[in-house]
Amino acid sequence: MKSRILIKDKIKSFNKKIAVTSDKSISIRSVLLASQAIGVSKIFNLLESEDVLNTLKCIKKLGINYKKFNSHYKFYGFGLKGYNTKKNIVLDAGNSGTLARLILGILVDSEKSIKIVGDKSLSKRDFSRITEPLKMFGANILSKKRKLPVLISGSTFLRPIIYEEKLGSAQCKSAVMLAALKAPGITKIKAKKSRNHTEIFFKNLNIPIKVINKKKYDLIEIEGESNFNGFNYTVPGDISSCSFFLVLTILSKDSRLTIKNVNINSTRTGVIKILKKMNAKILYKNKKYYKGEAVADIYVESSNNIKSIKCPSSLNSSAIDEFLIIFLVAAKAKGISTFKSLGELNMKESPRLNIAIKILRKIGVKVLRVENDIKIFGQPNLNLKGNYEIKNFRKDHRVFMMTSIAGLTLGGNWKIYDTDSVKTSFPTFFKILNQLGAKVN
Repeated sequence: MKSRILIKDKIKSFNKKIAVTSDKSISIRSVLLASQAIGVSKIFNLLESEDVLNTLKCIKKLGINYKKFNSHYKFYGFGLKGYNTKKNIVLDAGNSGTLARLILGILVDSEKSIKIVGDKSLSKRDFSRITEPLKMFGANILSKKRKLPVLISGSTFLRPIIYEEKLGSAQCKSAVMLAALKAPGITKIKAKKSRNHTEIFFKNLNIPIKVINKKKYDLIEIEGESNFNGFNYTVPGDISSCSFFLVLTILSKDSRLTIKNVNINSTRTGVIKILKKMNAKILYKNKKYYKGEAVADIYVESSNNIKSIKCPSSLNSSAIDEFLIIFLVAAKAKGISTFKSLGELNMKESPRLNIAIKILRKIGVKVLRVENDIKIFGQPNLNLKGNYEIKNFRKDHRVFMMTSIAGLTLGGNWKIYDTDSVKTSFPTFFKILNQLGAKVN
């Protein structure tokens, strides 16, 4: 694959049906849970992105065997204490914060010392938000400056904890939940609202879990040392991957698109709610439930009347991975769009809030920032003519895809570097663009 792409032409009108790649969050969770189950698990439609492939490599190093078949992966688990760890194991999470944080939760009872490392981008991210609660269980954890590499050695005398997750981070909450499975007794978690795939998975696997949903937070209780059996699971489409094609359609001329079999879990659909508030026409079709997860086909069409939004901060956690592409819509909206309390964006693969503001200003869009609040001054007639070079964004896959959509809808000549970044979450990104008629060289 080339190190950079060139975009010189806007995409022409299209009317298509597509399927995006499988959900990354659910793919990683399904593999990690299969590695802790007793017996055989079969996972269908597993996302084969770099983050998930790194997850597979990690569980193999921990003594879990799996086989790849044409339609699925088969995993052979030995229960909560089934890892066969050797001395001096190093687990490379690559670019995946989800993998690095969740696997730390699973390793709180590791008999051997294990080192977790990541790529240059992941190694810049704060890990104290997860290492501190894991230490409460009794695990021994060492890291310099709260970042990777992290060295963890488990305890044979784990204890349940009472923990308050205040950031709205599903990664932190899920890591604590996975650690709670290893500790005797009941772990209690008060968690700010965030995606709830792990809770749904636990319920489907008959793991003893109690969840009480409040308006702004959830109360979760987990009974530890509860083994569970192998399972079959089919991973649905990823709403985050879907969002780039929603916006491509909204900002293109006379276009319609149906995206099939997408996960529309309410903790993940902030992007849909926000775009609808901005006057985008988006409909769910063929909605159904699969093992607790809502799934539907999503229909979207072009909009010539995008409105600005005062985005409720209550939607932040359910749209945290989609704000870059939402900002692109705000750049074309009529009026001034306001977004608040977006500091969590700078805790992602790159400082996304900082980078998004820089990109918007590069294309001539006025942005005002006060700490982690921003105002975007929309230009409904925004039509670019200049040359735009995008690089030095820490190979963040979402920055790459956001700027690709900008080039295909706003005009101008674009040179965008670090093409391989899409392999992190969306390896078929270019294939689908080609299906829709986009010219990307």
